[in-house]
Amino acid sequence: MGGGGENTAARGVALAREKLAQAKADAAKRGQLPRREPRRRAAGPRRDSGDPQLFGRAIADLLADRGWERSAAVGAVFGRWATIVGPDLAMHTRPESFDDGEVLIAADSTAWATQVRLLARTLVRRLNEELGEGTVKKVKVRGPQNAPRPSGGLRVTGSRGPGDTYG
Repeated sequence: MGGGGENTAARGVALAREKLAQAKADAAKRGQLPRREPRRRAAGPRRDSGDPQLFGRAIADLLADRGWERSAAVGAVFGRWATIVGPDLAMHTRPESFDDGEVLIAADSTAWATQVRLLARTLVRRLNEELGEGTVKKVKVRGPQNAPRPSGGLRVTGSRGPGDTYG
């Protein structure tokens, strides 16, 4: 049973990577790879461009330069879905997209889709705690996407067709 959390974590990491790649592509389409306005300088001694710096600081600078802060934050939230919403809800739901303040969440059954709809206000509040107030405005829920039922008579699992009736 312990493998379920690892699978969920792997899906979250893959989703975060996908969101970052999508943010890069969107920024490239808009032509906004480097930021146009100058950044504020940090207080303290000036650093030469060749001097080493902390990895986290370098990543933060890169995200700020490219305008990817929000997309990276959304990807991080999607990657930590189970810790944000709890293991029970995360086992039956997954965030699929974030667009213009709306988070699309897929549920694996209609019962869990209904549960998420009932928790929508709480989810918006919790996601805004992670992403910043006003980032998420709405939660949209999609239930299971099953194929249409085959037409024709009823079928019995394991039957061999008409031959099993006539021996």
